[in-house]
Amino acid sequence: MTLQKTVRDIKSLKIQGAKNIAVSAVKALSEHARSAKPKSAKGLIKELDFAKRMLFASRPTEPCMRNALNFVMNNVHGEDLEHLRSVFHMNVKRCLDHLDSAGRLIAKIGARKIRNGMVIFTHCHSSTVDSILLEAKKTGRRFEVHNTETRPRYQGRITAKELAKAGIPVEHYVDSAARLALKKADMMLMGADAITSEAKVINKIGSELFAEAASLRDVPVYSCSDSWKFDPKTIFGYEETIEKRKPAEIWKNPPKGVRINNFAFESVDSDLITGIISEIGVYSPSLFIEEMKSKNKWIFKRLYF
Repeated sequence: MTLQKTVRDIKSLKIQGAKNIAVSAVKALSEHARSAKPKSAKGLIKELDFAKRMLFASRPTEPCMRNALNFVMNNVHGEDLEHLRSVFHMNVKRCLDHLDSAGRLIAKIGARKIRNGMVIFTHCHSSTVDSILLEAKKTGRRFEVHNTETRPRYQGRITAKELAKAGIPVEHYVDSAARLALKKADMMLMGADAITSEAKVINKIGSELFAEAASLRDVPVYSCSDSWKFDPKTIFGYEETIEKRKPAEIWKNPPKGVRINNFAFESVDSDLITGIISEIGVYSPSLFIEEMKSKNKWIFKRLYF
């Protein structure tokens, strides 16, 4: 897939889900590197940096993609063009291996939290959450899932279809009925599009509202995420950008005087989150930040301001 098409597909949500976006972006950058015909190592670096910035701009709330792209550019420097290409493509392989193996490990770790007879509540569509639920089903656990439709683009239907296809019982609710969906829930699982230095989780709009409702019912809330979704720039006081999408997604022709707010994401306070399930283990939000810093020091080498 070409760089330009990948950028378009990410912008239009044809490619969605943090892991899928990161994988697609890395593959697009890799293909761009293979097709580029620079005369020098400096020329290749310039082309790759320009392409990387195009991908960065495709979605504002995607630190996993930005971290992945920065990972493949790590140590890509010097005057030897062929050596530079070799280092770059080796990084690409390591990056894709991580994204794949981390997902499988998170599925196994998360599935251990699910017991027979449980009701799991989830919102929107998270490939990581789905992988945990599918892994639990594969290991013989019997449970059901309550999920919400996730307006205005109904990503919750993707979750419902995938789980139902695997034989997992699903009860599907409109977003405003989430309180009812949570009444019998034993656990809430949600994904994460970003995690800040204050251990706040940025996730689909509605996530904090539902986490608050879960908290009132003593339902534990887990965010399921690759550690690469941590955004290092938040350490330096930068706020995570909250994407605001087109008003027409909600109401194509609203009456004069009506302003449409279509926020794609919101911040979930760490006090509402029981734990973060990642490839490095299950930790409270604050402990997750400390573990992530110790295990992923490279993230701080190439910050994208």
